[in-house]
Amino acid sequence: MRSSLRQMVTCMWSARRLQRYLDADPSAPLTPGEIARIEEHLAVCAKCADSAYELHALHHALAGWSQRPEPDEASLTRLRGYLDELTGSPRGPHGQETP
Repeated sequence: MRSSLRQMVTCMWSARRLQRYLDADPSAPLTPGEIARIEEHLAVCAKCADSAYELHALHHALAGWSQRPEPDEASLTRLRGYLDELTGSPRGPHGQETP
């Protein structure tokens, strides 16, 4: 019981610092001791290691999303026309409904 309580407390402590650890944010740095403690915990706790992996993957996906080019206006116009056909609702050039 005591070891499971200690594990739970360590998980909660790590969870509160995990994003700062992954971001390595200079405006909110972790101490070398905190970094070592998180890394030790991630090495033995599959649940927290999975959370760290998921947060890292999410950060990577969002970073790639912001670098995608915007669709060209001709493609948007074709898409709006197709949606108008499906819904029977004509829209203006910027997607707003027309009276």
